[in-house]
Amino acid sequence: MSNTDQERRAQLEALLAKLRPAVQADGGDLYLTSVDTDSGKVVVGLSGACSSCAISTTTVKLGVERILKAKLPWVTSVEGDLDTSMDFQESVSLGTGAYVPISIRKN
Repeated sequence: MSNTDQERRAQLEALLAKLRPAVQADGGDLYLTSVDTDSGKVVVGLSGACSSCAISTTTVKLGVERILKAKLPWVTSVEGDLDTSMDFQESVSLGTGAYVPISIRKN
């Protein structure tokens, strides 16, 4: 990994560390899944209550992506990756943003 790659990754990690408390306040978490410092593509993961939240895509696109692009000009896109390893009911109980998918709602 080149010095530029290391510097960019360090900048990205530092900025994500500043964003994490806001996501954690809703019972979730935010973490770096992957980054291509040449193309500027970043993939972040959402876990906890965020993995069952109806607005997780909005969190990534209108929150995380907007901030990363504004602060790190080399970032070109941010995609979200949900951690689905947690039991759905446990995820729902963690935060206020949880929802019940249509497939399991009672009509």
